[in-house]
Amino acid sequence: HKENERRIRLLMREVNHRVKNQFSVIISMIRETSRLTSTPEAFLGQVRERIMALSESHDLLVNAEWRGATVGELIQAQLKAFAAQSRVSMAGPMVILQPNAVQYLGIAFHELATNSAKHGALSCSGGRVEIDWNVIPAGGGAETFRLVWRELGGPILEAVRGRGFGVVVLERVAPQALSGSG
Repeated sequence: HKENERRIRLLMREVNHRVKNQFSVIISMIRETSRLTSTPEAFLGQVRERIMALSESHDLLVNAEWRGATVGELIQAQLKAFAAQSRVSMAGPMVILQPNAVQYLGIAFHELATNSAKHGALSCSGGRVEIDWNVIPAGGGAETFRLVWRELGGPILEAVRGRGFGVVVLERVAPQALSGSG
């Protein structure tokens, strides 16, 4: 009886910690999105899409009992709203991401897919995306996670000026999620 109560209290603390973490992620997304959007409609649409992306990552974690998710599962979950599986190829070793990394990298994959659907390979019928990842030994027992997102068959794009939400996520948030640097 006492042991069950102790485990329930422990689980409740863990749930509370995870909910607070989700709230901080959402607040950060709202702050960055508000800084980078020009109309209330654009703000609302982008926040809604980003929260739905976070929800996809959350569902993966719940289904895995918060043990994490593989890179492949996360990419599939985030890209399913943007493209048929036949337009996306993935290759890489089984890498299980910790829960925080799942949340943050999920947002990064969502931003890449959004950009591709609006401006890149997924914006035209013949375009496709190839995603490859690997883990490279980096000396001293450390490892480097490397992911390459390659778009084929899309329009030719010019370099974009400015720092949108996706750039912030890819340069700062994603590397921190993996305890690394950009």
